[in-house]
Amino acid sequence: MKNKLQTIDGDTLLNTPLPATRSIASNFIPEGLAIFGGAPKIGKSWLMLWLCLQIAKGENLWNFKTHKGTTLYLCLEDSYQRIQSRIAQITDEAPENTHFATMSGVIGEGLEEQIEGFIAEHPDTILIVIDTLQKIRRDTNSSNQYGADYAEVGRLQALAQKHHICIMLVHHLRKMKDTDPMNMLSGTTGLSGVADTIYVLEREKRTEKGAKLFCSGRDIETLELKLEFNTKTFLWEICDESFGEEVKLLDEVIETVHNYFLFSGSNYFCGTATELSSEIYKITEKDITPAVISKKLVCFHSQFCDLGYRLDFKRTHEKKIIEIDRICVDVSTDLIGEPTIVFGDASNAEEKN
Repeated sequence: MKNKLQTIDGDTLLNTPLPATRSIASNFIPEGLAIFGGAPKIGKSWLMLWLCLQIAKGENLWNFKTHKGTTLYLCLEDSYQRIQSRIAQITDEAPENTHFATMSGVIGEGLEEQIEGFIAEHPDTILIVIDTLQKIRRDTNSSNQYGADYAEVGRLQALAQKHHICIMLVHHLRKMKDTDPMNMLSGTTGLSGVADTIYVLEREKRTEKGAKLFCSGRDIETLELKLEFNTKTFLWEICDESFGEEVKLLDEVIETVHNYFLFSGSNYFCGTATELSSEIYKITEKDITPAVISKKLVCFHSQFCDLGYRLDFKRTHEKKIIEIDRICVDVSTDLIGEPTIVFGDASNAEEKN
């Protein structure tokens, strides 16, 4: 049968490690296409510049830990003189892995090739900010503007997913208010429909220093951050006292399993999730259910393998076996790489154990 649907059953899907979504900043900026909306002259560009500099240095965005990587800022409404002046006002040093451009092609007419070329030259690229979306759009008179918006911006989403980076599009808001900030983006809902993450920076009054940053997406929790623009440092500062704890890049369960190997001195485990749960409790006194351990090791396997482990899921007729080899004892928790996953029969693991 031609064009037969390729499917996967629920049990296999639930228990198969798949490539995990890359986190550029923990629970704040995931890979994919992001749209950052705000009123004109509210301070979006100051914030975008700071994001690029912080991520290039691998330093926190407020309390969100970041992965260090090359950043590209297409500041298409500015000049190099203005960008130079802004950098000098917010920092004494600009890292070499932060790049800027004031001109680019548009979507479908050279922009994608320019981005591909930049990534080829800088394979550790992790964030590309395009300021603004309108500058890279073609003039079209489509009778289906929703479809045109979705298809055009979808090109950049595909590019972001292909390279596991975040492409952040700076955009304007409608003049009319809405009870849902996500409905305030200018244009059709085709833009918000294709975006993986949406950010909206909003002030009640333009004369106020304070603002709210609404964050929502497929791969992050919905957040509302209270910010204030410091006119002396030209930085957006967080002013929510309840937001004091650092948000880590590493999942808590993955960190606990890692600590089990560190504290026990063991470099190998082979057994069921129930047995692993029991061993972890003996060493760390953390009570994690077998179901949670299995789920987390599947969903966050790339995080775990980045810590220097080889992870293998096997099945016998009676039980599911987890085999873990600690193959590298000197791996930075900030590394991002391809996970080492092996599938096979459990007999070899039982012999090794």
